[in-house]
Amino acid sequence: MQVFTIPTEEFDELNIDKQAIRHLILKHRAGTARLKKLLDYYGGQHKILQDKDRENRLVCNHAKDISDTASSYFIGEPVTYKTKEDITVLTDALENSGADEADGDNGLDLSIYGRAYEYIYTKQSETDLQIKNLKPENTFIVYDDTIEQNELFGVYYYAKVDSRDKTNTVYVATILTMNYKYVVNIEDIEGPQGILEGPEAHFKGEVPVIEYLNNKLAIGDYELQIPLIDAYNALMSDRITDKEQFIDAILAIYGTLLSDEDAEEYGDGKGSEEAMKKLKKEKLLEMPGASNAEYLTRTYDESGVEILKKAIEQDIHKFSHIPCMTDESFGGNVSGVAMEFKLLGMENITKIKTRYYKKGLRKRLRIFSNFLNTRSGVIVDISGITPVFSRAMPKNLLEISQYVANLWGKVSRKTLLSQIPFVDDPEEEMKAVKKEEEETAKRQAQVFGMSGNENTPPPPGEDDVDGKS
Repeated sequence: MQVFTIPTEEFDELNIDKQAIRHLILKHRAGTARLKKLLDYYGGQHKILQDKDRENRLVCNHAKDISDTASSYFIGEPVTYKTKEDITVLTDALENSGADEADGDNGLDLSIYGRAYEYIYTKQSETDLQIKNLKPENTFIVYDDTIEQNELFGVYYYAKVDSRDKTNTVYVATILTMNYKYVVNIEDIEGPQGILEGPEAHFKGEVPVIEYLNNKLAIGDYELQIPLIDAYNALMSDRITDKEQFIDAILAIYGTLLSDEDAEEYGDGKGSEEAMKKLKKEKLLEMPGASNAEYLTRTYDESGVEILKKAIEQDIHKFSHIPCMTDESFGGNVSGVAMEFKLLGMENITKIKTRYYKKGLRKRLRIFSNFLNTRSGVIVDISGITPVFSRAMPKNLLEISQYVANLWGKVSRKTLLSQIPFVDDPEEEMKAVKKEEEETAKRQAQVFGMSGNENTPPPPGEDDVDGKS
């Protein structure tokens, strides 16, 4: 894992050293080959495509399948926030900023690269915050050299391309400190850089670039399985080649020639070509009695290749902890407990993702809270806010309804209703149920003629038609 640090006493956010930024950019670019390889594997550009000696080059994209499954399971459902206070202002600001889209992009980047970055900014001539996912190939954060590794600044850069200029590369870097934003041009030279462009205050209260990690070492979900993926691609490619060679068998003829014309002293071999065409069309071969013909074929061990294929595929899913969802074991009649055991590995790595992602979300909430307070004077206490992650997995509604019914009266209604997947707000659901019960009771009273006085006995004498008891 590449971490950039500089001494705290040598950093001044009002006096950025362009040459130091240049050296950091060059060090970051030295590690982007790994990131590019990971993205290539997700996009189907695997090692086997560069092997020109192979007749067939097939790509079985397990990398994309692993990342799509892992990211969808982790953050396929939008993140919600649980608190006892009213934080509608904050949640509305998050929704308007595109937080859900950014979370989805971050989840995919975490799975591919092992890390993800987002930038919180205010659009020009606007007052609302926006969240933008940044590419890990062009983004990094610099920390101080203390044990806490406090953030000093973040950098997002790209190389300015000018086909007319054949001299040095110029990097356009956006540098974001605790209080200021710089957009600077940095030349790839050892000599003096140009004058530092003036800073712009961003009023976020923190470095507005957030780094998320997939795990402690920032390893992608399929990064360690790339050799197995390459082996699977090679096996399937060779399997197709062997099948083609098995089909294109060679006809061997003993004791005669396919065509008499080839027996001539100056025969040009054209007779055999015509005979082969006729044989292919009529499927008939006439030969002398002492001659023989047979096809020469390669021995093709289909069962052995299939066993090896399954073994490699199982290892890919076993070591990545991402199960194959098309496997027959994931049937529609699987119980909830059995499903949990099958997804145990993926659930464990997802819990690790969640812990690291919550750290970034807390910083996001702090930035939004500080900005709302600065802009509108709205104070939001984020200390009691808990991010809630919902797993995107199939639910056995029949099984859930059974244990809810068994626990009814022993556990609070709110807790039981919160276990039902399609109930988003247990409080509102309880109110709706109570309202329906009251309406049902009223309708029953009307049906049975019970207005409220039907059971009151009549006054004396009213039961006699003539007024006599």
